[in-house]
Amino acid sequence: MEYGIVSIAIPLLTIILAIITKDVIVSLLGGIFAGLLVLNPYDPAAAFIALFDGIVALFSEAWIAKTLFFIVLVGSIIRLLTISGAVDSFVLYLSQKAKRIDSSIGAMLLAYLIGVVIFIESSITALVAGTVAKPLCDRNGVSREKLAYICDSTSAPICSLIPLNAWGALLLGLIVTAIDAHVISGDGISLLLASIPYNFYSLFTLAIVLGVIFLNINVGPMQKAMPVPYVPKDNEAEIKATPYKMILPILVMVVMVPVGLYFSGNGDILKGSGSTSVYYAVIVTLLFMYLYFVPFKTLSHQNYFKGLYQGIADMIPVGMIMVFALLIGNVIGDLGTAKYLAHLLNGNISPVLMPLLIFLVASITAFSTGTSWGTFSIMMPIGLALGATMELHIPLVIAAVISGGIFGDHSSPISDTTIISSMAAGCDHVEHVRTQLPYALLGGALASAAFLAAGWFTL
Repeated sequence: MEYGIVSIAIPLLTIILAIITKDVIVSLLGGIFAGLLVLNPYDPAAAFIALFDGIVALFSEAWIAKTLFFIVLVGSIIRLLTISGAVDSFVLYLSQKAKRIDSSIGAMLLAYLIGVVIFIESSITALVAGTVAKPLCDRNGVSREKLAYICDSTSAPICSLIPLNAWGALLLGLIVTAIDAHVISGDGISLLLASIPYNFYSLFTLAIVLGVIFLNINVGPMQKAMPVPYVPKDNEAEIKATPYKMILPILVMVVMVPVGLYFSGNGDILKGSGSTSVYYAVIVTLLFMYLYFVPFKTLSHQNYFKGLYQGIADMIPVGMIMVFALLIGNVIGDLGTAKYLAHLLNGNISPVLMPLLIFLVASITAFSTGTSWGTFSIMMPIGLALGATMELHIPLVIAAVISGGIFGDHSSPISDTTIISSMAAGCDHVEHVRTQLPYALLGGALASAAFLAAGWFTL
């Protein structure tokens, strides 16, 4: 059945709800219910039942269930690293042993490098980078707004450029779904890897951050951001300076991802399952942390499991966002939004402009909803259908959706990553959004020019 203009109205409604409510979950739920209402001849009872049946049906997909478990268990790892004193011990070790980084550039570069090395999940990247670098930034006169900007601008871009994580699992799932539906052809992993060089916003953002660090570039409101005076902890004398409690669990988690890819791919990392790899990586990490923390009296058995459960609770909202993001992607697919939009645009707009337009629409969607994952789920089916119909370079289309999702997410005040970055850095959330926006807009402008040029050269 053809739904025409109504198929476009549903994602637009989701964006409008996000602007009005400033609530990602509410806006996604509203869009899902409206879409199901259309799919179930405007029967509210049938749409209500379809909504909750649809949520349950998602768990029949193994990669979705594994990715959700990964998300909530990452929260446990974060919580255990905090309550065990691993973060405090690591910071004290750095301040005592690594004098070369005890400077303003060193403190900011530490946050940047943590963001690059910990590519497992954007939330844990931002949290670890902010938590570890904050005392050093305070001590060396670096404003927390600048630290929040560094944390935010290395988390999502790195996770999208090194997709051996839940980001890769989600993106791969969306691409494979389009392949299975015969919208596009090819191998999912090969297409995702081929899109990395075209992920212009992420690449430009990482370069801009390095410029900010080494050249002390302060643009707009960042010029007025003031550092917070460093205040030593009351129990600092009791803290044992050691990097191992922090480094070893994270190292186990990072190493287990390629190991998981190797085994799930039967010896071929490129054919491995991203969702399976990150799922078992966090399980092995949690087992390691129990065997490392409990026998050595870092944590008691009771406190370990208390932290485990609290960490799961911390990440439930993020898990809910993913569930609803995937569900609205299914609803939009059933409505035929992508096919209708492709039919509408085909022949009316030059193919040269399409990568840029996809990037801009994804940016607006992410800004309005505050979620890059939700944007991927909405825009990837639309973008791939347009790409196939207009014979665009598919890796470029994939990159345009990813870049747009991250750019809009960075600029949005309701983004979960933005909120986590300001929380980790200990700065006011509104100030973080204000001070980061000029840098994000610069990256967005450069990416727009690059997508326009790439659209020309890849035809």
